[in-house]
Amino acid sequence: MNPRPAFTPPDGFRFLPGYFDRGEQEALIAAVFAAAEAGAPFFQPAMPRTGQPLSVTMTNFGPLGWVTDRAKGYRYEPAHPETGQNWPAMPDALMTLWNAVANYPAPPEACLVNWYREGSRMGLHVDFDEEATDAAVVSVSLGDKARFRIGGPERKGPTASVVLSSGDVVVLGEAARRSYHGVDRIYPGTSTLVPGGGRINLTMRRVTLPS
Repeated sequence: MNPRPAFTPPDGFRFLPGYFDRGEQEALIAAVFAAAEAGAPFFQPAMPRTGQPLSVTMTNFGPLGWVTDRAKGYRYEPAHPETGQNWPAMPDALMTLWNAVANYPAPPEACLVNWYREGSRMGLHVDFDEEATDAAVVSVSLGDKARFRIGGPERKGPTASVVLSSGDVVVLGEAARRSYHGVDRIYPGTSTLVPGGGRINLTMRRVTLPS
């Protein structure tokens, strides 16, 4: 039997371990919870059609926020679905990160904030709800470690996994932008960063094509 060929990450996949130090991570977490208290609380999203709740809670930064529910499905909205308030502005540290690693001629418009707790996961998927699919997706891990899985353009194709720690950054550009990826599991208690525990993931995206 021929050995299975080694998985080669898709072009445009970048793993930047330890990008943010502890102090920078604490500042980002403080910004997340300040935003939640000021009109953008974490809410429970649901799958289209079935209404099954996702295993994460979420909120957003930026002029647009990603939301999903049974009635209208996956989409971007300018306001929080429960409070009706506009999403808060992205922290300066995230804008600086985007400018450093995204290699795109326009700023991000949405930063999805997912809070993973013990037992949470995210199945393999491709981020493709945006017009600007030529822009990279830039993701920051904060809190507990997580096992991140990356594959290729086929859902059932070969994959590889990497354990993400607090402060790590992942960039999905070029071919990786169209590659399946997900979070297999969270490792509870591996960080003291997030009040109440868990992992908070910040994912920046450009939604509309630059004019």
